[in-house]
Amino acid sequence: MGTTTTPMNISAAMVKELRDKTGAPMMDCKQALAESKGDLEQAIIHLRKKGVATAAKKATRITSEGNVASYIHAGGKIGVLVEVNCESDFVARTPDFQNLVHDIAMHIAASDPKFVRKEDVTPEAYEREKEIYRAQAAATGKPANVVDKIVEGKMSKFYEEVCLYDQPFIKDQTVSVAQLIAEKIGKLGENISVRRFARFKVGDLGETVAVSKSQGDKPE
Repeated sequence: MGTTTTPMNISAAMVKELRDKTGAPMMDCKQALAESKGDLEQAIIHLRKKGVATAAKKATRITSEGNVASYIHAGGKIGVLVEVNCESDFVARTPDFQNLVHDIAMHIAASDPKFVRKEDVTPEAYEREKEIYRAQAAATGKPANVVDKIVEGKMSKFYEEVCLYDQPFIKDQTVSVAQLIAEKIGKLGENISVRRFARFKVGDLGETVAVSKSQGDKPE
């Protein structure tokens, strides 16, 4: 008969490797490894699913604490300010939360999102972005039917390109920013939400300023 992997025979080295990769608590790592029969990649997926489930349960809880962080990139050519909220000052002061805020600010500098979440995109903004894509495609000089196909393809990935939460995280393209935040919610036990951000680039005529209107953000 085969043996069943249990928390008792999961090695400390396996737990450490999983913690290093995910930042999840030790007991959660042990449980994930046990349920995945020692398969590290499956354990990572298990922890991500648990984080997303935890995030969904906490999504409506008010986040009235948090941090504002700045990030300057490209020799002072790009600057970002971002406000990320949580539920308590205790969590706001933890290295895990502060590292998350820094990573989100760095991601915004690199990926240039226009909105926080897809819920923040108005129909007018959607159509405006569509026209921008159309103008860019038309500038290539391609025929109208080809331009239409290019725009259609762009719009199919619209939210992933312009919404912070839907973008692949710049440091780990296998997860979205929303999944990154969900993992931290699962670890820290509080709702976490990006409230707003501003991105400035030297030479650009305007700046990107985005404010989330979703539930869980602190009231005005």
